[in-house]
Amino acid sequence: MDRDAIRLELDSDGIAWVVLDDPNEKVNLLNPITVGQLDHILDGLTAKKPRAVIFISGKPDIFIAGADIKELARIESSSHGAELSRAGHRIFNKITQLGVPTVAAIHGPCLGGGCELALACAFRVATDERKTQIGLPETQLGIIPGWGGTQRLPRLIGLPAALGIIVAGKSLEAVKALKIGLVDAAVPLVALRDTAKRYALGQVKARRRKVFWKNIRPVRPIVCRMARKQALARTHGQYPAPLRAIDAVEEGLAKKIEAGFEIEATIFGEMAVTPQARNLIRVFFLRERSSKMRVEGVDLPKRKIEKIGVLGAGVMGAGIAQWCSARGLTVRLKDIKPEFVAAGMKRIEDTYREAVKRRKMSALDAQHGWERVHPTTDYTGFHDCDLVIEAVLEQIEIKRPLYQELAPVLQRDCLVASNTSAIPIDILAGATRHPERFVGIHFFNPVHKMPLVEIVRGAKTSPETIAAAVEFAKQLKKMPIVVRSAPGFLVNRLLMPYLNEAGALLEEGVRLQDIDGAMLRFGMPMGPLRLIDEVGIDVAVDVAGELAAAFMGRMTVAPVLRKMHEAGFKGRKGGAGFYTYKEKKERPNRKVLAFLPGGQKESDAETIQKRLIGVMIDEAKLCLTEGVVAGEEDIDAGMIFGTGFPPFRGGLVKYARDSRLW
Repeated sequence: MDRDAIRLELDSDGIAWVVLDDPNEKVNLLNPITVGQLDHILDGLTAKKPRAVIFISGKPDIFIAGADIKELARIESSSHGAELSRAGHRIFNKITQLGVPTVAAIHGPCLGGGCELALACAFRVATDERKTQIGLPETQLGIIPGWGGTQRLPRLIGLPAALGIIVAGKSLEAVKALKIGLVDAAVPLVALRDTAKRYALGQVKARRRKVFWKNIRPVRPIVCRMARKQALARTHGQYPAPLRAIDAVEEGLAKKIEAGFEIEATIFGEMAVTPQARNLIRVFFLRERSSKMRVEGVDLPKRKIEKIGVLGAGVMGAGIAQWCSARGLTVRLKDIKPEFVAAGMKRIEDTYREAVKRRKMSALDAQHGWERVHPTTDYTGFHDCDLVIEAVLEQIEIKRPLYQELAPVLQRDCLVASNTSAIPIDILAGATRHPERFVGIHFFNPVHKMPLVEIVRGAKTSPETIAAAVEFAKQLKKMPIVVRSAPGFLVNRLLMPYLNEAGALLEEGVRLQDIDGAMLRFGMPMGPLRLIDEVGIDVAVDVAGELAAAFMGRMTVAPVLRKMHEAGFKGRKGGAGFYTYKEKKERPNRKVLAFLPGGQKESDAETIQKRLIGVMIDEAKLCLTEGVVAGEEDIDAGMIFGTGFPPFRGGLVKYARDSRLW
């Protein structure tokens, strides 16, 4: 190391500033080196007490991102995990026992162990910027807070609010954190140091609500019982960490805090070695791998994409335009008729309105994003685009003429991409003048919710174009995986057999509720028949038809799917499919029975799961053999982030290997 990850600065007022600034990392992490240095610094402060101590980051936009996940992956046993937890308690207790005012001056993410360090301080001051997020996300990794979070947080803000953060693994902006008492002040960045210093010198007193009555014996079991019920409804019992976090909080509040720390350490150790934690940590690394993806042997593009054109203002085109504009890009949105463009702009407006309603962004940010989308019915404004994405109907005869129209309009180095979900890129590239600058950039629906983007490499797509597409996806905060041009690419090629098999089960007499219920219990976010409704029956039939034509004899379109399409059922967007959708309620559609042979068949959940997951595993093996993706990790990332395959199972291939199905 060139210098220490933590430095100590003493100012003229006798205040010690503990500055966290690891020179070897972009973010501050609590790893063995930084924790050891912190321990040493605290010993020095204990021996020679300053007037006060303020913990602050030396990095511009982050306080502490949390513990180093690599260290969690190295936990060998429950006893090993418990000892790591006790070590954290011992060090953070030194902060509480300094005997002088202590302040955490927070700007940027303050998560996990970083939040627990702040909780050990007497005061917490945070900036009121959106990037400042304070919370305990441990349950999202299959563990519980292990350095005092389950004990200090409920004693600070009360049991109900604390469980809301701990159980769901939530983080809060400073303004919301101030309302519940998690921080004592939310101030502009320019006032952070001065405000922290005023708290340290006793010039400002913290105003805190009393939480005693929220934590007493008659209240605790009622609140915890409700929290368990909510957690079970959300996780279907597949994730043990939220429930054990509630146990740690409830049992700890019944005892003195020192005993509570020991309860926390024991449960943390148990959770750290569960299969769910191992798999969720693996998923974390899959996400990290994607965010750091580089195309080997290719330099990073010299400039970021700033202006894009989107052809097609339908569901996908509007979704792409909205997401890009929300990330600062200028967007030219084109469709062939004014009413189509107007409908697309309405979809974008609705998405922005929903984001504001859900507090995902401010009304001002939404307004600015909306203003960056410029609708048109011709190619005006496309001449200076850095990238054009085609997102029209999934039909070759509609797509190919568009590329010929584009050619004379675009600037020389403009990239052209198709959002096609199944058509091989090589077929489409033949209609372009520069196939080396043509690539697939396949977003998933809904664009603002699904993190995955498939970057599809055609036979003539240049490595530089692939690199630019990968960086574009990362620029949009999406997760790219690179796949070879082939029918269905990766995700749809694996997903369609799964959906078709659900249709086959339905035709065999297995009840719709049993099919979808079995996959919900497996951990999927929704059942396969409900997913078809979400995708759109028309889209599902088109994609299934493309794959059936490409893999004759091995893939078919389920007859019930084709019959429903011919009868005009479109799924959720049309108000009815396998389910009916009225007044925000969904119920099985009785009219589906008219398309089935009749008769009922009993089938247990395990049998249903084996059939539906089995067809995906078989197809995944073929994708690897054919080189559609580079490796198993791409399949697992694609299925988790593109279809919602249960993260606690680690991915399709990981599950298959664990179950000895691979």
